[in-house]
Amino acid sequence: MSDVKAVKDLVDKYNALKTEIGKVIIGQHEAVNFTLLSIFCGGHSLLVGVPGLAKTLLVNTVSDALGLHFKRIQFTPDLMPSDILGSEILDENRHFKFIKGPLFSNIILADEINRTPPKTQAALLEAMQERSVTVSGNHYKLDLPFFVLATQNPIEQEGTYPLPEAQLDRFMFSIYLEYPSFKEEVAVVKSTTGNKSATINPLFSAEEIVEIQKLIRKIPVADNVIEYAVGLVGKTRPKSKEATDLVKSYLDWGAGPRASQNLILAAKAHAAVNGKFSPDIENVKAVAIPILSHRIVKNYKAEAEGITVADIIKSLL
Repeated sequence: MSDVKAVKDLVDKYNALKTEIGKVIIGQHEAVNFTLLSIFCGGHSLLVGVPGLAKTLLVNTVSDALGLHFKRIQFTPDLMPSDILGSEILDENRHFKFIKGPLFSNIILADEINRTPPKTQAALLEAMQERSVTVSGNHYKLDLPFFVLATQNPIEQEGTYPLPEAQLDRFMFSIYLEYPSFKEEVAVVKSTTGNKSATINPLFSAEEIVEIQKLIRKIPVADNVIEYAVGLVGKTRPKSKEATDLVKSYLDWGAGPRASQNLILAAKAHAAVNGKFSPDIENVKAVAIPILSHRIVKNYKAEAEGITVADIIKSLL
């Protein structure tokens, strides 16, 4: 099948996929779009939102609609690396046997990732980066496709272990879930307080998603688009020549090269699902906020004056 036809087919299936997810998830269109884009790019996402905004339901519904295996890991302060990776046990023949942990699945929901100590966070992040785990010196490959969709509650900070910047950088998108509108909330209450439940039909297979990831990487990008993305990331660094006065005043640190790579990959996916065969600058702008927002660090002045990271990124666009 030609790449042109593959992109056209992807547009149709993407729209059907959103309709299927919409049977269960009311509103949250941006969160759904960015979650699907990260999956098509082979990236991981961090979902940030207060309790009750359907973060867990969103991940569950997406995995059903994509026809993928799904595991939920509830992160707690006593969770150990072996609880997620698996461990070796002695079988009845006195041989060591590896029992796989919940990480061996296609979609992992890391629920409240900031509730678990750094040691366990690090074990998860190795798996995210390498698509493999090491247990007792043995190397085990994870099933492909493999995605981590982690959730974080922005309110309660007591008893949490905030993710360090280096670990946050491993997430392609940081997706902020907003409260639903009045109409959406009415629809949510109607659909969840009766005895009817929607059936989600799987529209993809694991193999098809791996093919889509290869297709996205094949999409050509013009040099001026790559230069725009790299320039945009450069502007977030307070010590660079391109930094604006706003950036110099309110940021301590800017985004690293991984942000530039992710901007281009996500722009390719954003172009493809909208029926374009090559991304332009508008596609880069469309994905910039969720890709850059968790990679730049505000200073105390920004906190004091109520300047948000999104405000700073919008000023650069």
